[in-house]
Amino acid sequence: MSFGYQVLGFGGSGTAASTGNDNGIFAYGYPSTNVSNLVSNLGVVSTDVTGVGTARSYPAACEYGGDKGIVGFGNASPFTAITNLVSNAGVVATDTAGVGTVRYKLSACAYGGDKGIFGFGASTTPEWAVTNLVSNTGVVSTDTAGVGTARWSPAACEFGGDKGIFAFGSVPAVTNLSNLISNTGVVATDTAGVGSSRASCWGCDYGTDTSVIAYGYTTVKTNISNLISNTGVVGSDRSGVGTAREAPAATQYGQDKGIFGYGVVPGATNITNLVSNVGVISTDVSGIGTARLELAACSYN
Repeated sequence: MSFGYQVLGFGGSGTAASTGNDNGIFAYGYPSTNVSNLVSNLGVVSTDVTGVGTARSYPAACEYGGDKGIVGFGNASPFTAITNLVSNAGVVATDTAGVGTVRYKLSACAYGGDKGIFGFGASTTPEWAVTNLVSNTGVVSTDTAGVGTARWSPAACEFGGDKGIFAFGSVPAVTNLSNLISNTGVVATDTAGVGSSRASCWGCDYGTDTSVIAYGYTTVKTNISNLISNTGVVGSDRSGVGTAREAPAATQYGQDKGIFGYGVVPGATNITNLVSNVGVISTDVSGIGTARLELAACSYN
């Protein structure tokens, strides 16, 4: 894999933050690494924290337990299902043996207020629609049979305080289909797409019950965004802000705001873009930490 190329399909592992979390974390990524960067309650990204766990790219991450996070799956050559818990102080734990289908290019988000879900992805099978629920103690379940169109590189985020959505991705052509997630972790059948079809985008919460999906690859790298209402309705495209790129990550911070960071433009970058509590994405902030793409992010604390 080299930069300056089309990265379409290399994991838009989406995540969203549990309602009310103050801090966030970016972790892992390509080139394969296990470093992490904490995000303060003011949206300030820290320098690199020495990595813990198996270095890998294309994982996904979500919150669980109301104030903790989990990073799982990815490509560690070979594909893996290992997970790493994130404490409510942002400390990444050593590897937990994987459960479920090994894969990468998946996404994850919180649901039910204190649980999470990993879904979709790819491995030796071109596309998967399977999901794995995460309990409020961070235990990952075995596979749940897939619902909706199998695809890789979708985004995922929470909405409405206790529900979630998988949206966009590649099947392998880029799509704008979405699948709602109930507050008990049940994934619905496909909803007709809204907005530009794309993959390798990401989503995060803002406000108290809404979220945003942004960036990604259509036929070119883009900086468009789509707001998700508190009933899970995907909004039409909004004009892009910040450097167009694919394969960033995003997380909530400060209880009601969000941040997109890293990605490929076409070289790996560490720039970030803050999201206000009304869903407005800011211009670029100079990057901190190792420039990389196809990483994971979630909130904690």
